[in-house]
Amino acid sequence: MLNKLFQFIKGAVHHITHGGRVYYMWVAFLLLLIAWGGYGYSNQFREGLIVTSMRDQVMWGFYIGNFTFLVGVAAAAVVLVIPAYIYHWGPIYEIVIIGELLAISAIIMCLGFVSVDIGRPDRFTHIMPLIGSLNWPRSMLAWDVLVLNMYLILNVSIVSHILWRAFHGREPSKGFVVPLVLFSIPAAVSIHSVTAFLYSGLGGRPFWNDAILAPRFLASAFCSGPAIILILLQILRKTAGLNIKDAAIQKIAELMAYAIAINLFFLGAELFKEYYSDTNHITHAQYLYFGLKGATGLGIYAWTSVAANVVALVLFLVPATRNNFFTLNVGCVLLYVGVYIEKGIGLVIPGLTPDTLGEIYEYVPTRHEMQVAAGVFGLGFLAFTVMIKVAIPVALGKLTYKPRDGEVLPAEPVEHAV
Repeated sequence: MLNKLFQFIKGAVHHITHGGRVYYMWVAFLLLLIAWGGYGYSNQFREGLIVTSMRDQVMWGFYIGNFTFLVGVAAAAVVLVIPAYIYHWGPIYEIVIIGELLAISAIIMCLGFVSVDIGRPDRFTHIMPLIGSLNWPRSMLAWDVLVLNMYLILNVSIVSHILWRAFHGREPSKGFVVPLVLFSIPAAVSIHSVTAFLYSGLGGRPFWNDAILAPRFLASAFCSGPAIILILLQILRKTAGLNIKDAAIQKIAELMAYAIAINLFFLGAELFKEYYSDTNHITHAQYLYFGLKGATGLGIYAWTSVAANVVALVLFLVPATRNNFFTLNVGCVLLYVGVYIEKGIGLVIPGLTPDTLGEIYEYVPTRHEMQVAAGVFGLGFLAFTVMIKVAIPVALGKLTYKPRDGEVLPAEPVEHAV
C-alpha cells in the first residue's frame, strides 16, 4: 500500500512540476496573485477591516458577494451529475470529474472569502464543535458551515476514489461512487439553498426577505457554473488532448438555456412584486436600478447584468448560435458577467442600502479588498490547476501503477474517463 501511495505521489509531483511555457507562466501568475493578495491581507489583519469600505451600514461587501457567487459555481456540478448518473448519458459521464474538481476549487475559494471577511481567523474557533458553540440547529450560519464542509468532503471522496482506482487501471466501485454521486445532487441544492436562507431569513432586510430567493439562487447557479465548465472543457480539449465530445458540450448548453430562462422569469417576478406593490420597501430596488436621494446607486451594473443575461438567453436558445463555438463562448462570458453582478454587488449592496434607519452609505470596494480577493481567486485557480494536472494523466493512462516484479494485479479492464 505504501509503495502504491509513494508511486502515486511521485508521479503526481512529476506532472505538477512539468509542463510547457504557457503552463509555467500561468502558475507563476497565480503565485504572484496569491503573494499580492497575501500581502494585502497582512495589512488588513494588522490594521483591521477599517482598510475595507465596510462599515456599520454595509457590513457585508465584496468578500461576501464573491462567496455567494462561488457557492453557486460549486453547486453547478449537478448539471453534469444528473444527465450522467440519472439518465446514464455517456458523453457527459466521461467528464463529470471536471465538474467535481471545479466544485472543490469553488468551495476552497468560498472558505477563503469567509475567512478574510471575518477579520480575525481565530474566531473560527467560536463555531467549532467542543471548542466553541455552533448553535446548531437554530443558526442558519451553522447549517451553512455544515453543508459546505460536507459538500467539500463529499466531492474530495468521490474524486479521490475515481483517481485512485484509475491509477490502478480499474473501474470505480459502483457500490461506493454511485451512492455518493447521487447524494451530491441534494447536497449541491442544499449548499445554495442554505446560503439563500441566510439572506431571506433576515426579516429586517426586505430586499432579501423573499420566498423565491433560494430558487433564484439555484437557477442562476445552473447558469454561471456550467458557463465556466463549458469554457474549461474547450481549453482542456485543445491543450490536454482529452476526448471531450461536442455532444457533451451542446447538451450542457441546452440545459443552460432552460436555466437562463427560469432565472430571468424569477427576476421579472421580483421586479413585478417591487414595482406593482409600490410599498416603502421599493427603496432598495430603486437604489439598485435608478439611484436614490442623490445617490447614484448601482444602475450601470444592474442594467449591464440584465442586458448580459438577456443576450445570453438568445444565444443559448437559438440552436444555430448555441452550436457555434464562437457565439457559445460569447454567451458564456456574458452569462458569467451577468450572474456575477447579479449575485455580487447586485444582491449584497442594495439589500443593505438604505440601512434600517434609512441612511444611504454608498459602498465601493477598496484597493485592499480587490487585492485580497485576487489572492483568494488565485488560490482557487491554483488548486484547480494542480488537481487537473494530476487527473488528466491518470485519465489518459499516463500515470498508472507499475507493479513490482512478481506482483499480480487483478484483471479488470478500464476505459479511462475524465
